Amino acid sequence: MTKATATTQTVAVLGTGKIGEALLSGMIRAGWHPKNLLVTTRRPERAEELSTRYGVEAVTTAEAAKRAETLILAVKPQDMGKLLDELAPHTTPAHLLISAAAGIPTTFIEDRLPHETPVVRVMPNTPVLVDEGMSVISAGTHATPTHLTHTTEIFGAVGKTLRVPESQQDAATALSGSGPAYFYYLVEAMTDAGILLGLPRAQAHDLIVQAAIGAAVMLRDSGEHPVKLREAVTSPAGTTISAIRELENHGVRAALIAALEAARDRSRELASGNG
Repeated sequence: MTKATATTQTVAVLGTGKIGEALLSGMIRAGWHPKNLLVTTRRPERAEELSTRYGVEAVTTAEAAKRAETLILAVKPQDMGKLLDELAPHTTPAHLLISAAAGIPTTFIEDRLPHETPVVRVMPNTPVLVDEGMSVISAGTHATPTHLTHTTEIFGAVGKTLRVPESQQDAATALSGSGPAYFYYLVEAMTDAGILLGLPRAQAHDLIVQAAIGAAVMLRDSGEHPVKLREAVTSPAGTTISAIRELENHGVRAALIAALEAARDRSRELASGNG
């Protein structure tokens, strides 16, 4: 499937919260015409808002299934069962269903739809709101390479994508889905440290945020291992090595590993229905 044919397909975004709207706006910027995009909403005023902002048509769930080849399920996990009950009478194996709901396995969706309906599971993270997201993509039982390519083109409009086996989705959720929160937590702690060291909050914040942006760009663009980049800042008997010694003394590395394991385990619990 080429990009040209992908953007002429009709796609419906079912659930237009922050992630759904971010995806919708990103698709339009990437070349999808609003006439080929449908949305569903809970409230009439939200439907009017999206129609005015993006020129898309708001429809019912049944109408979305009737008119769109691709259905993106962007509802909250707790609302997925109800949505699938509404969709099931109107979907066929000719549809592609893409789930962006955290913790919902493809089998949960496949079991509630007509046999052999293709399903793809995607775990995006919140930087899709600024087109810097990472969306982790996994195929369900009946999804083909063409379905994965189409999904990649859609989510590539709001950042990068990575394909993994669905068995790795819980680990990806711990690293990528929850990942931005860890960096916000670190920036918060470093800003507080800056205040303790005598800087005004606004200045401390600006210093840390720009350091984070610069470090991220260097990690992305230099091709260097993070150890080498860290060593380049770490002079013998200098300030950086003194700080790193304290981080090691306080077990920061071990705490991060334990935190990510906890996030993975919680993702598994949610996927199994133990919410």
